[in-house]
Amino acid sequence: MSAYLEVTHLDYNYPDGTPALFDINVSIGRQEFVALIGQNGSGKTTLSKCMNGLFKPTSGSVVVDGIDTRGKGVVKQLVTRIGYVFQNPDHQLFNDSVQKEIAYGPRNINLSANEVQARVDEAARVAGVAPELYATHPFFLPKGLRQRVAIASILALKPRTIIVDEPTTGQDMRQSVEVMEFLRSLWQAGHTIIIVTHEMSIVARYAQRAIALRGGRVLVDDTVRAVFSQPDLLKQTYVEPPQITRAAQRLDGLSRHDVLTVEEMQDAFRSAISAEASQG
Repeated sequence: MSAYLEVTHLDYNYPDGTPALFDINVSIGRQEFVALIGQNGSGKTTLSKCMNGLFKPTSGSVVVDGIDTRGKGVVKQLVTRIGYVFQNPDHQLFNDSVQKEIAYGPRNINLSANEVQARVDEAARVAGVAPELYATHPFFLPKGLRQRVAIASILALKPRTIIVDEPTTGQDMRQSVEVMEFLRSLWQAGHTIIIVTHEMSIVARYAQRAIALRGGRVLVDDTVRAVFSQPDLLKQTYVEPPQITRAAQRLDGLSRHDVLTVEEMQDAFRSAISAEASQG
């Protein structure tokens, strides 16, 4: 798998000089589904903003599809390669209609009016934003739809990679599933998806890979299954695996400690019972 995003020896200090990230080395390939996890203040959101060029490295580098984010005049190149959806869509939406919001990015990379409208229609369709909403002010929509408008505004730029900060925060179970299934569909269609989240059940169900941060450093970077099977290591991030995984890890006689779903727990039980019967 060829790398699309390369983070090399990245250090980042906030403008007041406070250090936030230390010697981060991460390589993300095309069409990966990655979760950045860790407690508040661990550096995951700061890292995600460095990944798409919102923050410039203090030292080290971030390269997206061959473009160094430290370069001058690279913003228009970056926005067509990697998009960022904020945790609160209200921090991202500022136009007075849905149509204008989705069209803003394409207009600012100097596309023709016809191409802008074509991209608006395509992005709205993919994100599940009905044309009947085009004239509506985004702030009149429920949060779930506002988030879809925010995602559509990113999709209209046709980036290969999309970062979504806390995609399920403030949403009920149904809305959370809708958002995550939508992100899964984008991933299956060829996008790289990076989520920043505290919801370990979401990570277990949707992500392929988890990068756990602690104190501005990468503590572990591996498949979700491998990361969740190391509860003692995860304790250092103040993050716990999903409840079903913890249950499996606490059961005597159950050899599997990497269970991610109820179905896998059932399979593990069957295997344990079968092994016990054969020994008897």
